[in-house]
Amino acid sequence: MGNVIHRGIGLELVQSGRVESNGVRHMVTRDGRRVTITDVASHARVSTTAVSKVLRNAYGVSEAMRVKVQAAIDELGYRPQAAARAMRGRTFTFGVVLPHIRNPFFADILDGLDEQIAGAGYQAIIVQGSGRDTEAEVRAIDALVDRQVDGILVVAPVIARVRLEEMARNTPTVVLGRHDRSAVYDSVLDDDEAGAELAVEHLIALGHRRIAHITQKDVGSVRSVTLLHTIRARTYERVMAEHGLAGHVALAATSYTEEGGHQGARELLARSPRPTAIFAGADQAAFGVLAAVHEAGLAVPGDVSVVGYDNARAAGLSHISLTSVDQDGVIMGKTAGRLLLERIEGRTTAVRFSVTPTLVTRRSTAPPPAPA
Repeated sequence: MGNVIHRGIGLELVQSGRVESNGVRHMVTRDGRRVTITDVASHARVSTTAVSKVLRNAYGVSEAMRVKVQAAIDELGYRPQAAARAMRGRTFTFGVVLPHIRNPFFADILDGLDEQIAGAGYQAIIVQGSGRDTEAEVRAIDALVDRQVDGILVVAPVIARVRLEEMARNTPTVVLGRHDRSAVYDSVLDDDEAGAELAVEHLIALGHRRIAHITQKDVGSVRSVTLLHTIRARTYERVMAEHGLAGHVALAATSYTEEGGHQGARELLARSPRPTAIFAGADQAAFGVLAAVHEAGLAVPGDVSVVGYDNARAAGLSHISLTSVDQDGVIMGKTAGRLLLERIEGRTTAVRFSVTPTLVTRRSTAPPPAPA
């Protein structure tokens, strides 16, 4: 396109002039300099502090200021240098520790997190902590700390609170999914008691009495009362008892995985009389339940109704159509990102954010079959 000259305030930019750095093309000024934050500030007629605040998505920045600065950034092709930012004390990365990477609900959390932090120039580094091995989780966290991430989001951790607080004293930390309280790290959680109650009450309202539940085995040294799977299981037992159904309580403790759901469902379906409904503590486990019911030659929901928890996107696919408790993973991820950014900006008081779940009913639940 030739050398098209863009004249800003005190800046001449050659649109075709670019330099390569680690495979990334960057805009340069006529004298060969890389475009800097000062150039952006001059072009937008604002201070460098204002530009910095927009880049960091800091509080107190008006929408008009944000639009003006972003326009200058776009016009000049400005890209902050990660190395330079790290030298100023930040790496502009957040670490995320997941129990494992197969759970589709975690994708919703990551979508929300990325949506929140991308505008501030941050990226997420994801590591797997096993979810069943405290040592693996500690190694995953240590790997992120060694990489000097600016903050860490730990999803459903199994390590003790004291270890989390030790980390949080040095690195801003958000814990997602645990119900323990801390004055050191922030928490994002679902009201798991309300969610489990929605699931069980729904099945009882349909006429089910033999309702079973698939939960997860305890691991690590965490007090079980703070773990979401314990809260969901205890709520199931409570609601069943409140409706005079304590004698029909049937639990299978496996894992919140497809394999765990499949194994748990096979155990439950082998009982006599078999349950007419199964409430799985996670959608991923519910997917395994659906497979086990099909393998047993039974129909969903004609013979067995199935309810999951998470309302992962796959639950809404027409061939699955799983009734599920929605805890809005995108909102949880966005909130975690916002809390990490607030910590970076200097907030020191702990925040505890709870999501109110809802029940999304689909074709996997219906009244129980009529007695033979």
